[in-house]
Amino acid sequence: MKYLAASAVLAPSIESALAASAAELPANPEDPFMWWPHDPNFAVERPEDALDVFELEATAYKKVPVAHFAYMETGADEGGTVRANRQDIGKFAIRSRRLRDVRTVDANVSMYGAKYNWPFFFCPVGGPAAQHADGFMGAARAAGRHNVAQIMSPGTKETVAQVNKARNGTPVIFEAAINPNWEVTKNVIQNAERDGARAVAIMIDLPSTFKRNQYERAKRRDSRLCGTCHELHDPKHPKGTVAHRVGPTSRSQIAIEAMTEQAKAYKGPPATLTWESLKRVRDITKMDITLKGVMHPADAEMCVKLGYGVFVSNHGGRVEDTSASTISALPDIVAIAKGKVPIFIDGGFRRGMDIVKALAMGADMVGFGRPWLWGLGAFGEVGVDRVIEIMKTEITAAMQQVGAASIKDLTPDLVYRSL
Repeated sequence: MKYLAASAVLAPSIESALAASAAELPANPEDPFMWWPHDPNFAVERPEDALDVFELEATAYKKVPVAHFAYMETGADEGGTVRANRQDIGKFAIRSRRLRDVRTVDANVSMYGAKYNWPFFFCPVGGPAAQHADGFMGAARAAGRHNVAQIMSPGTKETVAQVNKARNGTPVIFEAAINPNWEVTKNVIQNAERDGARAVAIMIDLPSTFKRNQYERAKRRDSRLCGTCHELHDPKHPKGTVAHRVGPTSRSQIAIEAMTEQAKAYKGPPATLTWESLKRVRDITKMDITLKGVMHPADAEMCVKLGYGVFVSNHGGRVEDTSASTISALPDIVAIAKGKVPIFIDGGFRRGMDIVKALAMGADMVGFGRPWLWGLGAFGEVGVDRVIEIMKTEITAAMQQVGAASIKDLTPDLVYRSL
């Protein structure tokens, strides 16, 4: 291109094309390509037309109310950790192995006594019904059809039993937060176990309050009154903090007095949560336990010591602005935990090759939340189906490209840090 640009005949047209393409690119493009960059203004009209999950994101942006879309999309403060999660995946590269028979690719994995057809899972998210009326159950039906693993948010109004039925019987993993009112925590976890959850993921990454500045700015652009769908805590602030009228089914058997006292006592996330606190969880359930929010190898070492699974996560960048990506934290954690306890990871994974990289680095399963919400927001349940199909196709191609016929062929020697 340098020599072509030097041509007196071609230089003006090439310079014009380059300038026009550069003008279309965002300031920090996730997947830059100079000639035909992803156009965020283009929206596919049918799910099968989406080339990748980013095209579903663009369609969801046009269809989902701005405040609801922003709640899903943005991160803590100005979103530094959200960007780091995505950008740092590109800092790792794979050296492909050649001359291997990869005509058939086996990508199935087993976790907590269940076998899944693919090594990725749907992360738990809040308020999927705000993206589309099909909501969480639409996503569960799609995941069940493909036998894809799924972690269920405690804010979901359906029970674990209802979700497992929608998934054709394959069990979900249940996510739980440690509530200041221990009876609430105990009730939620034991209800999930009784209804058929095989494992529980305890959130440990909510020790402080946080701001989501981009979300707050987006809310200013949304002319709807939140009270149309939500019950307001403060009627003087119709666009302020809100709560759903219908609470999670997992809490429905808790006495109203307990819930009322909990609401009065609650002052924010449990900053007092410690390793000692978690012993109470082990005492009330026989489910396997994984800790969601591990970013430091010392915490991974404690997980191994206590028999907890390790979930490398920074909550998708939604609760901290440390700019520490999960994939950068993964190697040190794998060095401690691999082969001793299961290792999950999420944070910025958007393409099949992203997932293959993390598996090769030592993760057992790789999760994503926003992409399945993009599919849901764009087209409902069939949009989630399309997300799964895209990931299946991309993972198969990525494994073939690197010379891996099965998950066990994805080994750390394939990966190196290129940037």
